Amino acid sequence: MLTRRQLMASGGALLGAWSCESEQATPQEPLNVLFLFPDQMRAQAMGCMGNPDVKTPNLDKLAAEGVLFRNHLANSPVCCPARAIILTGKYAHANGMVANDLRLRESETSMAELFANAGYRTGFIGKWHLDGGPRQPGWIPPGARRQGFEFWAANEVSHAHFDTHYFRDEPTPIPIKEFEPKAWTDIGIDFLRKTREDSRPFFLTIQMGPPHDPYIAPDEYMAMYDPDAIELRPNFDGDTSERDLVPSPGRAMPGRKEIAAYYAMVTAVDDQVGRVLAELDDLGLRDNTIVIVSSDHGDMLGSHGAKLKRKPWGESIRVPGIVRHPHGGGGETDALFSHVDIAPTLLSLCGIEADPGMQGSDLSAVILGASQSGPESAYFQIFGPYLAGGVERGWRGVRTARHMYARTRDEPWVLYDLEADPYELDNLAGRPEAAEVQAGLEAELAGWMERTGDSWDYDWTAPLEDRGRLYRHETFYTVEDFMEWAAENPELADL
Repeated sequence: MLTRRQLMASGGALLGAWSCESEQATPQEPLNVLFLFPDQMRAQAMGCMGNPDVKTPNLDKLAAEGVLFRNHLANSPVCCPARAIILTGKYAHANGMVANDLRLRESETSMAELFANAGYRTGFIGKWHLDGGPRQPGWIPPGARRQGFEFWAANEVSHAHFDTHYFRDEPTPIPIKEFEPKAWTDIGIDFLRKTREDSRPFFLTIQMGPPHDPYIAPDEYMAMYDPDAIELRPNFDGDTSERDLVPSPGRAMPGRKEIAAYYAMVTAVDDQVGRVLAELDDLGLRDNTIVIVSSDHGDMLGSHGAKLKRKPWGESIRVPGIVRHPHGGGGETDALFSHVDIAPTLLSLCGIEADPGMQGSDLSAVILGASQSGPESAYFQIFGPYLAGGVERGWRGVRTARHMYARTRDEPWVLYDLEADPYELDNLAGRPEAAEVQAGLEAELAGWMERTGDSWDYDWTAPLEDRGRLYRHETFYTVEDFMEWAAENPELADL
């Protein structure tokens, strides 16, 4: 029997999934991929992850039908870096997206390009946030800046959840005057129905804005949650005062009302997940489609007295991780599965060679039920401050099965024994009794930096991400480009 490599070399670009029923893998029909991606959704906001309050019946059902990764992790927990890591399979310093609102280099090889080259119909629907420059109106023209996506219904970024717009292949905005996840799902369902006319396998991602702040959902979902009945996490140190719902956490620390509204948004997104999965079934596509759910980062929502993202704590770095493979395994796994692993894993499941420059691991064996082992550790990066979110400097981190460790360039920051302290309440960094563990994690982190080509020299200290400085006026590919422009335009840069 031909080996997998021989089959691929002989022209099997559309090999599809690989069966683990025998010692030698055998090709199946080409598999589709449906990638569902809400924005700023933390892993802890799902019933299947043990949350007693939030209502996520469709995500819970999907998790029961597939593999639930309890440790799905955002290597760089902020929008643009996270999205670039997922698309390229490279860490942020390697693909260039070290700050929010830079433009992803057209020279990068994306997962979508590899699917397209293998004969897939590729589609992007929703929030893009990889083009840099002014966020509005958010038109990205056909071509290299779409990074391999053929079908396009998207905007750069807008968090006006009830009054936004998107673009197709002309620079004329198409309005959305309803809760935007429903509109994105409508477009996604239309894309799926095109399979009746187009026999190519597809790679489709639907990237919804909610539950990103501002925390507001349609009235029927807001009515589902009583702020006073919400069970706060043991590490919550936020605002419990009796004030009106704050539209944006930039003005106050999130409290019960924001958490209740966040859950309302999650449930509204969950309903749209249910709609698109039902359509997949109705079209007879369930048995040849991989479904994956992830998010770019979580939301602190008052845990550890913090808001938003960019933090090393679990509420920021842990995101939903569900993969349903039509011929795969099931159940829950504690294997470490991070953003950088998504591209090589999905490509492998579909029989497509990953780009040699990809830095992630292939976890297809875990999804297919042939293994429970993932990487021994995961690596994290934030490169500079975001003062509005309470981040004063860049940091690097490493997570193992038992420990989470993060440091700045100058000193250790946090060290937690997740087995004894799952809510990360007891910081062991610098303690004599944890010196041996800390030294081991320091060595592990240094190894990641060396292997991936990372360096503290990628960090910056100016507040260039605050007040929209990086995207208000121009488009930049690098922080260095921005700093040169800022030196020439100090009145505009306002550093």
